[in-house]
Amino acid sequence: MTTKPYTDLFARVRENRPLVHHITNYVTVNDCANITLCAGGAPVMADAPEEAAEMAAIASSLVLNIGTLNAAQIGSMILAGQMANERGIPVILDPVGAGATRFRTEMTRRLLDELEITVLKGNAGEIGVVAGAEATVRGVDSHGVSGDPLTIARGLATALGCTVAVSGAMDIVTDGKKALLVENGHPLMGRISGTGCMAASVTGVFCAESRDPVTATAAAFAALGLAGERAAAVAHGPLSFKVALFDELANLTPQDLAAGARVRTA
Repeated sequence: MTTKPYTDLFARVRENRPLVHHITNYVTVNDCANITLCAGGAPVMADAPEEAAEMAAIASSLVLNIGTLNAAQIGSMILAGQMANERGIPVILDPVGAGATRFRTEMTRRLLDELEITVLKGNAGEIGVVAGAEATVRGVDSHGVSGDPLTIARGLATALGCTVAVSGAMDIVTDGKKALLVENGHPLMGRISGTGCMAASVTGVFCAESRDPVTATAAAFAALGLAGERAAAVAHGPLSFKVALFDELANLTPQDLAAGARVRTA
């Protein structure tokens, strides 16, 4: 398929530098801020209930990540999400560890019930749990899902009325009708903490400049995956890979993305 939409979208991102409001986890918060900058966006992290809605009111997109979940954080997510919905800006939800504990699973469902989510992004286990499929999540890692991930993602996207993105060796992005498969990436991306969280941040950057969340999410996954491929070529192990990942994404051009994106229609 043509990659010109990715070129145009990435160029807009770099030109407009959208503000991406994060309410995210403290394990990867700095990585998410920096990957947002490298992608071409501007990060802000504001999880206090006293300012969450006010910050969402000036942002171009909102990323919610439940990786280090607590009740107060959920309250802030609801406030920020309601403001984002009121303003019509994209909301990306990363249900980190959904299925590992009842609290995480219940809070994921609450966010989905109370907010209009634009993109639900998770690994196969997390998406499987949300969809009601038989899936296994240990900690924050997927340990498999019973059934075809594409079929599960399509069904969930249709039921929720949003875009569902399943990260993995081959990423799946679907709104229930259209489905794109992203083949960019490298195994070293699974050797460091936070690449899933970073993928949600980059998705927030790209969705801020697009009215098509399927295309925007696929472009974000392709950009991060392509940066991962380039980083792996110069890395000596997980730590040097992580540093190179930021450098490669920051140096990636719209033309690089158009030439290197491996995205196909399912």
